[in-house]
Amino acid sequence: MTAAAAPHNQPATLSMTQVLWCGAMIVTMSMGIRHGFGLWLQPMTMDRGWTRETFAFALAIQNLAWGLAGPLAGAIADRFGAFRVLIFGSVLYGLGLVWMGLATSGLAFTGSAGVLLGLAQSGTTYAVVYGVIGRNVAPDKRSWAMGVTAAAGSFGQFLMVPVENWLIGGFGWQNALFILGCLALLIIPLAFGLREPRTSPHVGHQQSVGEALREAFRYPSFRWLTAGYFVCGFQVVFIAVHMPSYLKDRGLGPDVATVALALIGLFNIFGTYAAGSLGQRMPKKYILSAIYVLRSIAIVAFLLLPLTPMSVYIFSSMMGLLWLSTVPVTNATVAQIFGVQYLSMLGGFVFLSHQVGSFLGVWLGGRLYDATGSYDLVWWIAVALGIFAALANLPVREAAITRLPRPAPLTP
Repeated sequence: MTAAAAPHNQPATLSMTQVLWCGAMIVTMSMGIRHGFGLWLQPMTMDRGWTRETFAFALAIQNLAWGLAGPLAGAIADRFGAFRVLIFGSVLYGLGLVWMGLATSGLAFTGSAGVLLGLAQSGTTYAVVYGVIGRNVAPDKRSWAMGVTAAAGSFGQFLMVPVENWLIGGFGWQNALFILGCLALLIIPLAFGLREPRTSPHVGHQQSVGEALREAFRYPSFRWLTAGYFVCGFQVVFIAVHMPSYLKDRGLGPDVATVALALIGLFNIFGTYAAGSLGQRMPKKYILSAIYVLRSIAIVAFLLLPLTPMSVYIFSSMMGLLWLSTVPVTNATVAQIFGVQYLSMLGGFVFLSHQVGSFLGVWLGGRLYDATGSYDLVWWIAVALGIFAALANLPVREAAITRLPRPAPLTP
């Protein structure tokens, strides 16, 4: 005799409108700010006398710190509520941006832009917010709701890139970081909208943290999802951080890079919403495989066709449709298989793989550029990894895992 894994009929404790609105605004702010960090690469390295690898290594550490802290932040949010995690993350975000502007050595820059901002992002982005969505949105709307929130994060990317470029041009790169540090604190009032009652009702089979982790890591589909997400991180963070410099090296002006990053954010709105909606109607593993194949095709076309502002804009629009569209589908699959009791924590572990990929993508971009004077090798690595991820998602089984019921306690 078996029991379904998830407390899928768990009653909602917050209104869906409130959860979606506040969650979307938090992700808009947290993801929007970080999306434009590549705009600081050249002004900071020139002003401080650093190599590109110094800048890239700090952002690589940021992604790694974000990933390593993600499971812990998720576990705390699952146990004590997302509200406290979001408050703490917002404060760290503001402090990290200010320290980033004040850093005068590579070590200080790694501590601020790397470690502190990575910790901040672990507590203010998808894993924590999606846990609240999973517990407060009905299963038949969960993938759609996650798509809405991811689309909001995409809108933040579209909105913040030109804003950050304007701040750098109008106030200087250092003051621009101080202003963004103040904006990051706006997450604090929004966190109140995700404050769940301390006694959230749970029904069905209850697990300990250890049981949930052992179950997930022994399950092949969880490992396949984790492997695919590694590739997602490698591709998107390499492009986000290094494409502005790649375009400038090829003779295109900085405005082309700004428009390109903004287009990624704009089209990501439609891509993430569409992916979340499709996740309610068709197998999610096929959506993920298609996303990774299309990314590889887009990169190959970008590399082989003549580089012009128009080709950059077309590539950015295509990549935007595929950019974060993996996020709602991957997290909805985790919720569908394992339930929502430990969704933030399990989502954090899957995201850790994403961030290891991000670390390698951004660091290898700087390392191989300094070694070869070109980004070409990293682009082709991204293509090969996309094919791997497409194949890795095909064996995923999306049905809810079955668990043996707990034995009844013995009575004397």
